[in-house]
Amino acid sequence: MSNDVNEKIGTVKVADDVVPNIAALAAAEVDGVVSVAENLTAEIIDRMGMRKAPKGVKVEIKGKKVYVDMALGIDYGYNVPETSRKVQEKVKESIETMMGLEVVDVNIHIASVVLPKAGQ
Repeated sequence: MSNDVNEKIGTVKVADDVVPNIAALAAAEVDGVVSVAENLTAEIIDRMGMRKAPKGVKVEIKGKKVYVDMALGIDYGYNVPETSRKVQEKVKESIETMMGLEVVDVNIHIASVVLPKAGQ
């Protein structure tokens, strides 16, 4: 289902995968986040033009309100609550700025903690 944004000169249709991709890219920008669900951060950035919504990011849009659930992998040694809060703020800011929607919830699920490789 596409979201319509009415304009005086016409209509803008936004594909369903746009908001989840904004959320995934915003989360990937936060220090300590190494993966968004099954998509590695580098993969997300490399695939800026991707058409499918990233796995592990669920977005529900009701009118102009947005609800986000996302699973993250965090680097070992980062403060999980602080990193999660930064992700919540970044995702909220990015969606609201780019889409003009109100983000009501950004729920973070820590799916993994990535340990450093031996010798690092």
